[in-house]
Amino acid sequence: MQAQAGALAGIKVLDLSRILGGPLCGQILGDHGADVLKVEPPQGDDTRAWGPPFRDGVASYYFGLNRNKRIQFLDLSTAEGQQRVRELMAQSDVVVENFKVGTMEKWGIGYEQMREALPHLIWCRVTGFGSDGPLGALPGYDAAVQAMAGLMSINGDADGDPLRVGLPVVDMVTGMNAALGVLLALHERTRSGLGQLVDAALYDSGLSLLHPHAANWFMSGKVPVRTGNAHPNIYPYDVIHTGGAPIFLAVGNDRQFRLLCDYIGQPALAEDARFVTAGQRSVHRAALKPLLTQAFARRDGQELADALMAIGVPAAPVLDVAQALEHPHTAHREMVVTMPGGYRGLGTPVKLSRTPASYRHAPLSEGVDFLPD
Repeated sequence: MQAQAGALAGIKVLDLSRILGGPLCGQILGDHGADVLKVEPPQGDDTRAWGPPFRDGVASYYFGLNRNKRIQFLDLSTAEGQQRVRELMAQSDVVVENFKVGTMEKWGIGYEQMREALPHLIWCRVTGFGSDGPLGALPGYDAAVQAMAGLMSINGDADGDPLRVGLPVVDMVTGMNAALGVLLALHERTRSGLGQLVDAALYDSGLSLLHPHAANWFMSGKVPVRTGNAHPNIYPYDVIHTGGAPIFLAVGNDRQFRLLCDYIGQPALAEDARFVTAGQRSVHRAALKPLLTQAFARRDGQELADALMAIGVPAAPVLDVAQALEHPHTAHREMVVTMPGGYRGLGTPVKLSRTPASYRHAPLSEGVDFLPD
């Protein structure tokens, strides 16, 4: 795609982070026009080795998080590397880092050490648990935070073990929250002229994902349990097997349920006292699911999902990753990006009408300094 100015054109970001949360934040900012220079240690970001698959010795994991950045390799444990980073900070609007708490301070380039000299600088710190408190400064990892934040306890089959969500959801949401915090700080700086610290912790982000389970517990005092694919508050909001591929039904109100029942030739279900309201359907889900499964048993899943969507009943076939990425609507929404050199990656989900995202630098492209003003 041809380069666009972007909503963040003119903003200079120094990305000192590695692994996932920080690099994703930097990629989001870069996609929307910021000039992002990523500093990696001489051996490179750890995720360069997180494969297979690999291309030219670099893992796909790294490719997925480091688009629209130029790379500089520096050893920040040396006086020369520290001086170079000070110079780069002076040119920057935003710093993103996720070092272990105290590391940058040990090197003399921490937030408190730099903010007097660079009062305009927005400093985004991504940590596991924050810098203080009972767990402060401890290292944090996505799966461990999923466990501690209660996410694993409500994920998985009702009669199974607690289950990690099958993607690094805490790391990714932390990266998004970090980017959101940077944008808030940039907006506030237009009034005050001052930067500030953006504190994005995996632990906080993990807890923030607990809706509606936290809301349920606050009101009822009942500890949420695993419900498999089913929603804890709504039914039918679940995977239902068919004569072909399974589908996911997401029936959120009484009207949708009546439309469903009419379509499958079971209008009496919508009048059954056990199922007539959303609350009753949720209470009596164990009775409702086998009735729906029986009604779907001779139907093709894809055709059924398409037909239900057409009449206003939310439903979808359960696709694998390849099917999802090759879906015509994925292409229509520009959610797969291709760039010279064989790069393919996920597009940005944030679409702006006047200042759209652009894809200018494939991962691994290198540069020495920021673009000139």
